[in-house]
Amino acid sequence: MSGLLILIGVLAALVLAYRWYGRWLAQRVFVLNDSEATPAHTLRDGRDFVPAPPLVVFGHHFASIAGLGPLLGPAIAVIWGWVPALLWIVLGCIFVGAVHDLGCLYSSMRNRGRSVADLAYDVVGARARTLFLLFSVSALALAMGVFVINIAALFAPSKSGAAGNQVPEAVLPSAMLVVLALVVGVLFYRYRVSLAKLTVPALLLSLVFVWLGVHYPVVSVFGVTLTANLWTYLLLGYALVATLLPVWLLLQPRDYLNSFQLFLGMGLLLLGALVGGFTMTAPAFNPAPQGAPPMVPLLFITIACGAVSGFHSLVASGTTVRQLDRQSHALPIGYGGMLTEGLLATLALLAVAAGLGAQWQQRYPDWLTASTSALANFVHGAGTLVSAVGIPVAIAKVFVATVAVGFALTTLDTGARLIRYNLQELGRAWRIAPLENAPIATLLAVGLIGFFALLKAPDPLTGELKSVGALLWQLFGASNQLLAGLSLLVVSLYLRALGRPTIYTLLPMSLMLVATLTALAIGIRNFALQGNWLLLGFSALIFALALWLIGEAIHSWRRTRHELAVPR
Repeated sequence: MSGLLILIGVLAALVLAYRWYGRWLAQRVFVLNDSEATPAHTLRDGRDFVPAPPLVVFGHHFASIAGLGPLLGPAIAVIWGWVPALLWIVLGCIFVGAVHDLGCLYSSMRNRGRSVADLAYDVVGARARTLFLLFSVSALALAMGVFVINIAALFAPSKSGAAGNQVPEAVLPSAMLVVLALVVGVLFYRYRVSLAKLTVPALLLSLVFVWLGVHYPVVSVFGVTLTANLWTYLLLGYALVATLLPVWLLLQPRDYLNSFQLFLGMGLLLLGALVGGFTMTAPAFNPAPQGAPPMVPLLFITIACGAVSGFHSLVASGTTVRQLDRQSHALPIGYGGMLTEGLLATLALLAVAAGLGAQWQQRYPDWLTASTSALANFVHGAGTLVSAVGIPVAIAKVFVATVAVGFALTTLDTGARLIRYNLQELGRAWRIAPLENAPIATLLAVGLIGFFALLKAPDPLTGELKSVGALLWQLFGASNQLLAGLSLLVVSLYLRALGRPTIYTLLPMSLMLVATLTALAIGIRNFALQGNWLLLGFSALIFALALWLIGEAIHSWRRTRHELAVPR
């Protein structure tokens, strides 16, 4: 089947969804009202609460949520066939993910920029807030640890010199984008230079550094080889510094510039699909690939960020809400941002299902190979699609890899900041004054990320200590989607307290809770069989926290909505 026809159909579905379903939710369910000031104005502090133009906020939000997830998920799930993967991406992002993101952003916006975890205190109770915060911190630290592992592997020089997951060519453009963002932040906020005058030069310079990165890959500094282990420590140091800086100095301008890079990449992929005449070479259905877990419910877990992601709830109610200038901006940023990520996931699916061509069978012989080579498969397939517009394949692949690395770094920065916010909320809830201190909470947040990034376990065959990155990625998928279900649960309780319809959040909530709890139970069983007691204990802890929080919510649901003390 033609990849172009699939792309046109997906675009039409997403546009219609925004035009009809998204606007209907904004008017009838969430009731966005620009006459009410947002927390960015009422709590403006020049550090975390800073109103920004909608394009800047969209850039931050989209750059933060669109990390490696929407690229790797489809690149793995395609092994079950491109049809089930495509259906979950499109239907999931319209009816589950976008509703989830808009609901979390709205609920936080109506409650002084408080996180969904903190809102659980009002609609469920004090124990629920603590449980949600503990769950959020655990899931975020795990997710960011996985991201550090993947970024470090991407930046490290290839041992064999052959093309693979290593892309040291992306180091220079990624580092210089941070420098450009700092310059743009200072010029825009301190010297009032218009954003229009800054955007084009910054973007052109970022592309120049992509070209320079192709010719000057960074594999060592002052004679010291930048190994994956060394990159892990450097990335943790970067997360520490970036999280302590004000949002206007790095986070906002860098995410804004990153979003343009991604839009350029998406545009080149779209154009490549238009002129390249690619057809789907992956099977439409492949329900039982060698070594793969059952497609249901694992499909809903493997494709996370491209359809729905609990991490988005923490971004929406953590950093995005603190920059929102008007309530009406929540629709394009929350609902529209998720639909755009669905389009990105579709492009990632086309890259591996059509861009790999005759190599598909060779690259997808079994589940293990598909899981460990997902990023390499995406970069190769996406590079082939981009090269259809006349760009040399080598440059196209480095550009695609640079975009992926840039957004992974963005997610790392935002994730560390969100862990800090949640730890500070725990400090307030438990009355632990040092935990409320931003530098102390940041150090602890980065320490938790480092714990998972540096975690090693003995190989069951050789006894050698090895990174557990592959296993953490599977656990990340389950905990991330479970967080989405729990966030929808809190949003549903809040809507009920307001007397608003809840069916539109309860149905996707039920799907995610059932699917993710089942997948997590399967993971617990596998960890027990493997004798991996550390991950078994962590999985069991997440499972128990989720069940406890659900129980608290059921008890709260039985109360009348008038008993819930929430802002009307």
